[in-house]
Amino acid sequence: MTSKAVAMATRREQAVRAAVEQRLLGPDQPVVGLLDVAGIRSAAAGLRAAFEEVVAPGTPVLHAFAVKAAALVPVLRLLADEGLGCEVASPGELALARAAGVTPDRIVLDSPAKTAAELREALDLGIAVNADNPQELDRLDALVGHRAAPPAPLGLRVNPQVGGGSIDAMSTATATSKFGVALQDPGAREWVVRAFAERPWLTRLHAHVGSQGCPLELMAAGIRAAYDLAEEINEAVGRQRIDALDIGGGLPVNFATDEVTPGYREYAQLLRATVPGLFDGRYKLVTEFGRSLLAKSGLVLARVEYAKSAGGRPIAVTHAGAQLATRTVFAPEAWPLRVLAYDAEGRPKAETGDGPVPQDIAGPCCFAGDLVARDRALPELAAGDLVALLDTGAYYFSNHFAYNSLPRPGIYGFDATSADGEVRFATVREPQTVDEIVAESGAKHALSLSRLR
Repeated sequence: MTSKAVAMATRREQAVRAAVEQRLLGPDQPVVGLLDVAGIRSAAAGLRAAFEEVVAPGTPVLHAFAVKAAALVPVLRLLADEGLGCEVASPGELALARAAGVTPDRIVLDSPAKTAAELREALDLGIAVNADNPQELDRLDALVGHRAAPPAPLGLRVNPQVGGGSIDAMSTATATSKFGVALQDPGAREWVVRAFAERPWLTRLHAHVGSQGCPLELMAAGIRAAYDLAEEINEAVGRQRIDALDIGGGLPVNFATDEVTPGYREYAQLLRATVPGLFDGRYKLVTEFGRSLLAKSGLVLARVEYAKSAGGRPIAVTHAGAQLATRTVFAPEAWPLRVLAYDAEGRPKAETGDGPVPQDIAGPCCFAGDLVARDRALPELAAGDLVALLDTGAYYFSNHFAYNSLPRPGIYGFDATSADGEVRFATVREPQTVDEIVAESGAKHALSLSRLR
């Protein structure tokens, strides 16, 4: 492994042991999420450095973190401290970004279904907006009409229709994707050029090819298509109407090892080779990376409640299942996770003389398919042991699936870089209580249906 991967693995081992010692999990709190603060800082620094290498000096670049990947205010604030803004796709995500102290000029609003009220709020606050379709552009026409000039950049999302990756649900540049204006549809490209020519306030073009499962070459091809369109529009208008390109995010994550691959530098260098004009200083740049900034820095740590067997297959029943690893449980081929085994004190679980044992790692949800790993070779687990689901820093902590009314676990950031070896934790989100679940489920309206006649 590279030295960076070794350091990440070492911090993880220290954090697991410290989480047990400091009682962040136990019989009453059988599952927690842990975030490596040093890993997050390193990822943000790597992103900034990669693009600084390829852009012309002085080119404005906004790296806007995709809030959906980790909708947690302390995480957004940490990334803001590292120089990142926020890409939001709902009123809730916008409120989280603002609560984290992210200023409007560092926020971008994207969504295929913005209401008129959402658009008006964004304009009032001075937040950049990427319109998704002609009808949304009509709404912006009405809202911008009474203003001398929009207070923030306004753009249009296009679908370059360059194809999909290995995970269809993560591919947003297919022929029939729901996102953006489909450029290869009859008359669409001409309409886009005309839309920009008619609107002096429309100055930004946005394209996003997809995320996990999309090869870098496909992503670069989509950005090339958007760049070529920007050049065409500017030529048609007779001046540089488009002054910024939002190239989305989507860098895939390696879920097989601790290595961070592909990296931002690899992608930035490919973009420079594929779309050299993108970096010559004529265009401001916006990126919207999410998963790749957080995934490697997170793990779910769960207690084994019972160890049993069925049909000769050992089964470790834990408290981490579909409520956290929703995609992994329902689409295991597309979203496999690495699993590590620890003993009750947080030490790596030793193998017996017979070596690893193929076993299922089951979650607590009341349906048969709630398995985060099937027939996985691990040291045989016993009740009280711990399992760690790796690479879960993005999407697994803030996209809770409330099946069986299971509570959201506590999330804690950790620093394992001090010279004295001490691991320090900070609360990101407190564990959800049963009372909060009851309140969220309409308890104060308990009699409302009974009173209807």
